[in-house]
Amino acid sequence: MGNKIIILCKEANHVCDKTQYKEATLWEKFLLNIHLIYCKVCRKYSKNNANLTKLMIKSPVNLDPISKENLRTAFEKELAKHK
Repeated sequence: MGNKIIILCKEANHVCDKTQYKEATLWEKFLLNIHLIYCKVCRKYSKNNANLTKLMIKSPVNLDPISKENLRTAFEKELAKHK
C-alpha cells in the first residue's frame, strides 16, 4: 500500500476483510476509513461484512466432518486459482 492516502475499492475491501479478522495494521485501518468517507459502495460492503461477522459469532455454523472437508477442499481449489 505504500505511503499513498487514496486506495482503490479492491484494496479497501481487502483491508475490510483483514480488519474483520484483526489482521489489519493501524495504517491500513486509517486508509480504509479515509476511503469509506467518499465511497458509498465500500461503506455498504463494510457494513455487510460487520453484520455477517456478528451473525456468525451469534450463531456459529456447525458442519459434519465430511461437509467440512468438502468445503475446505473447494476453498483451497478456488484459492489456488487466484494465486
